[in-house]
Amino acid sequence: MSEFISVGDLGRGMEAHGDVLPAVDALAGRELDLEGERIAFGEDGTADLGGERGDAHVTAIRPGVLMARQLSGDRGLELLVLADGGFTRVSARLPDAPTARESAWTRVQRGDDPTGVTAAFRHGLVDAGGSRHAPTRELVGLRNRYTYSPTESYEHIYLSEHRYTWHCLSGVEAGLADTDACDAIRVAEGLVLFVWREKIVPTLGAVLIDLQQLRSDGALFGDDAFEPGSPTVFPVGSRFEVVNATPYLVEEPQR
Repeated sequence: MSEFISVGDLGRGMEAHGDVLPAVDALAGRELDLEGERIAFGEDGTADLGGERGDAHVTAIRPGVLMARQLSGDRGLELLVLADGGFTRVSARLPDAPTARESAWTRVQRGDDPTGVTAAFRHGLVDAGGSRHAPTRELVGLRNRYTYSPTESYEHIYLSEHRYTWHCLSGVEAGLADTDACDAIRVAEGLVLFVWREKIVPTLGAVLIDLQQLRSDGALFGDDAFEPGSPTVFPVGSRFEVVNATPYLVEEPQR
């Protein structure tokens, strides 16, 4: 069985012949008003998503559906998804060195999440008459097999709104598996923004899962090496199949 590796090593293993989408310039020169937050995209591929101007990577999994990402500060990643007249902003942050070294057992004893990776979400409208993005259960019960490249494949089992299991079927993490924290946001019909936060190697993944085209697009964020202090982000994309679906009985909350 493989050993756990750094996010940088994972990226180098997945980049060969990866099924990633090309960058697009659909936001170049545009200024967006995100319900009071103004973001300007330069013609040179830069933007200010998190307090300072820098390179912004933009992709389009569907016409008119855009995902922009940018490293922010020394430990942050900013994401923006535009779809169906609405937006979702995700501000993610990796833990500092002392927090990264804490065990999940130590953290849950204190009442914290098992992972020190954090993600804050904000939703709103960019167009009059648009649809506001919102949390969804539409992934719950699915078991999907994702093929990222000729050598890299994973399965995901979506257990609940906030927990899922990943299992590497082939590639640099072959045989590894874990259950981690996650959030799923419906951004358009059959299109879900899925964000997960891993606890063993501090990692954040954010992908758009297109249940109509059966493909995904997004990025992984973490440290290039095991020692915190070298944040990196790299693109990921896949084709996938729904292996099976398990219906779960969910009790309605008492009123």
